[in-house]
Parts: sequence; C-alpha cells; structure tokens
Amino acid sequence: MELSYTVKAEDNGKLLKDVAKRRLLLSNRLFNKLKLEHHIFINNNIAFANDILHKGDVIFVDFNYTEEDDIVPQKKDIKVLYEDDWYIAVEKESGIVVHPCSYHKDNTLANFVKYYLKSNKKIRPVNRLDKGTSGIVLFAKCEYAQERFKELDQESVTKEYIAIVEGKLENKEGTIDAPIARKEGSIIERCVDLKNGQKAITHYIVKKKYKYKDLNIKNKIYDSEDDAVSQVLVQLETGRTHQIRVHFSYINHPLVGDGLYNEKYKKYKDDTNQILHACKLEFIHPILNKKIIIKSDFNLEKFIKNS
Repeated sequence: MELSYTVKAEDNGKLLKDVAKRRLLLSNRLFNKLKLEHHIFINNNIAFANDILHKGDVIFVDFNYTEEDDIVPQKKDIKVLYEDDWYIAVEKESGIVVHPCSYHKDNTLANFVKYYLKSNKKIRPVNRLDKGTSGIVLFAKCEYAQERFKELDQESVTKEYIAIVEGKLENKEGTIDAPIARKEGSIIERCVDLKNGQKAITHYIVKKKYKYKDLNIKNKIYDSEDDAVSQVLVQLETGRTHQIRVHFSYINHPLVGDGLYNEKYKKYKDDTNQILHACKLEFIHPILNKKIIIKSDFNLEKFIKNS
C-alpha cells in the first residue's frame, strides 16, 4: 500500500505538509503520524513537514508499517467477493459478529479476515452488519483507505439488501420516510421518533411471496403454515442503526426471525436471526477513482441453515 505524487509546476515552492494534504488527501492526523514514523519520502529521502518542494520532486508515502492489534488471527474459510491493494470485501454468514467486542472476543469475521490477509495491520471494517444479518462486509486494509471511504458522499454509495418480512405488502414498491432515534431506556433498540429522530429513508420493491411453511424455520411459532411472508429488495438512502428492521416493524411488516423488533420472535431472540442479507454495495473507489460493484447472492436455504 503506497502512494506517490510527482510535484507539478503549480506546487513549486510550496511546503510538503500543504501539498500532501491537498494532492494526496492525507488528514492532518494521519500526515503527522506518518511524518513522525518516517513513512513519507521526497526523492527517496525521509521528508519533513516544512520541506520545500520543487517541480519534478516525487513524494512517496509508505503504508506498509506494523500496527499493534489485539485481534487474534483465526483460521476459517471465507468467501472473498472483492479485493485490491486498499480494500477487501467478504461475505458474512448470519450469526457471526463482524468485530470483537466485550461479549464476543473471538470467532468474529475480523479474526478470519486477519488470518486470510496475513496482515501486520489493524483490521478495519468500513461497514458493519448486525450479528443476524448476512452479506457484504467491506474492510479497509489501512487507515488511509478507511479515512478516504468515510469521506465519500454517502449519497454516492449504494447499499441494497434482501429481507423477508411478515405478511403481504399493500404496494409492490414504496418508500418509508420516518426518522429514527435510540429507544428511551435502551442502549440497543431504535425506534421511529417523529420529533427527535434522525432522517431515515428506506426504499423497497416486493420481489417474491412465500408462505411460512416454505421457510423451514426451526421455531414453528406462526398461527398457520399458510401465513404470508414477502421477500423485498431494499435500498437505503440513509444508514441509521437497525434502519431496515425498525422501518418494516413501523409499517407492521417486521422481519421474519427478528427477536428485537418482531413480537412473534422476542422469546426466541437468542435462537434465531432476522432474515436480512446485504446483497449489493456500489461506490466510486476513493483512491483508484473507478466504480466498484460488489454483489452477494441471497440463498434462503443457506441462511436458515446458518441461523
């Protein structure tokens, strides 16, 4: 992971710190870190912030340095959906946590990615999925890649999901525009809050209709095997925590298997997963400046099995 820039006439006589931030888009924090650790060079010589540049000078930034990271590599086969020098996208199974936390310190997707990469870098997920959700998770291979992705205009990032929800939706397609806030008294749950919530917009298209008996869910909690469920393609315009789960619960079509927002499943919340799959991620690569489209097929039978 390296960057280089050949100084142009318009940068002649300017300071390295100014050109590195403007041309290479290094943040102040990261520039200072790289400078202190001697990972910025001018014409193969260690560079300093106030070095004066001349036309034709070559600025070189080396991101191949070791970082302390307490994530332990763990061997497990993972499905790689996309990889380049800066990012790797892998497919997460339902029931797996993305990153270690106080209640889940190992056997996370980050542990498996760490092993796959044989990396001396920190593992940095760019997007996160709930434990019960499957599909695409993108990791940045260094902090520069992570910073650049965060700086993307989020309206230019397309995120699509497949969800299976209770009942038959009245319209074949629609938009749920309802602000979301943290539920009072909870550190986990969110809710629609028309007064204090943050803007949240979810678009959907109904793709298929099922009956409960077609799902083969292990917890047989429905009133009738012929009860209807619907598969919807969801596109997020915003990215609030639990947005899809909260929005479909709000319109009385909660996700099948959702132990947090579907009343049917609350007593099974530790033994089932909401049927939700991140199937598409599209963005303009912030470093290579090209469109990236990453897809992950939804396999209902596999989802139910892993759940």
